[in-house]
Amino acid sequence: MNSTRVPIETKESYRWLENLRQSMALVGTPERCVHVADRESDIYELFCLAQDLGTRFTVRVQTNRLDATPAGAERRNGAHRVFAQLSAAPWTGRHYVAIGQDETACVHVKFAAIQTLPPVGKQKRYSPQLLTYIQALEIDPPADRPPIDWKLVTNLPVADFAIAIEKLEWYALCWKAEVFHKVMKSGCRAEEARLETAERLAKFLAVIAMVSWRIFFLTMSARAKPEVAPETVLTPTEIATLDAIDAARAKPRILRRTLATILLQIAMLGDFLARNHDPPPGNMVVWRGLTRLNDIAFGLSIGTRRRCG
Repeated sequence: MNSTRVPIETKESYRWLENLRQSMALVGTPERCVHVADRESDIYELFCLAQDLGTRFTVRVQTNRLDATPAGAERRNGAHRVFAQLSAAPWTGRHYVAIGQDETACVHVKFAAIQTLPPVGKQKRYSPQLLTYIQALEIDPPADRPPIDWKLVTNLPVADFAIAIEKLEWYALCWKAEVFHKVMKSGCRAEEARLETAERLAKFLAVIAMVSWRIFFLTMSARAKPEVAPETVLTPTEIATLDAIDAARAKPRILRRTLATILLQIAMLGDFLARNHDPPPGNMVVWRGLTRLNDIAFGLSIGTRRRCG
């Protein structure tokens, strides 16, 4: 069976449309929102729904859809598909994008507005959409990984190179959202919650979202501004506990009081080895280190309490 002819309501991917509807109902101002998503949201029905709801999107595409054929032209050899039209557009400039945790890549950038048709089996139900496609192709990629070749689609206007770069940077932030959710799921074990009501689950998720954000914020802050004072992001109790741990060692480790140095000590409490060739600590070792640090702080507070009698 041709999957493009199957009604979207019968597919698992229908949940992306439901998420779009529900988020717009909660926000109440769809015109202020831009939905940024990876290739699993490359669904023509989602593009149409966003248009109907009056909201905006920027999605990485994987489907080479049909474009509007010029009058009198014959469809053959894929010449009238959006990727062919995008390929024919000129490169407009170069840009550096952040990928992963500590890597950047230089890419060529181009963009083109293309009248895009719905799947053949659904053209009676959905109308054509004028969408803008943006491509970022890596220049001189390293040999140890595939080159970056992002193709994005958006219903926002893209009039020049600077606006195209803005959309690329939005998409490049997706990995940070993925890491944040990894901390929630793997660190705070959100999926293991067995709460009986939706209200309790919502409260639980609200709490661990704040915890996950703080872990992510600490980790990224130490990379972005390693030389700042640790007091800018850590509590006095956390710093005092780390000082007490360091004072108990035969050879102190905290020689410079910078955020990067202090965060390294937290990560080492979470079993980070801190070898010379190791990358900076990640969110998971920071999560484990903070958990242990708080346990130690609680133990110290019990030991210093005054007792009567």
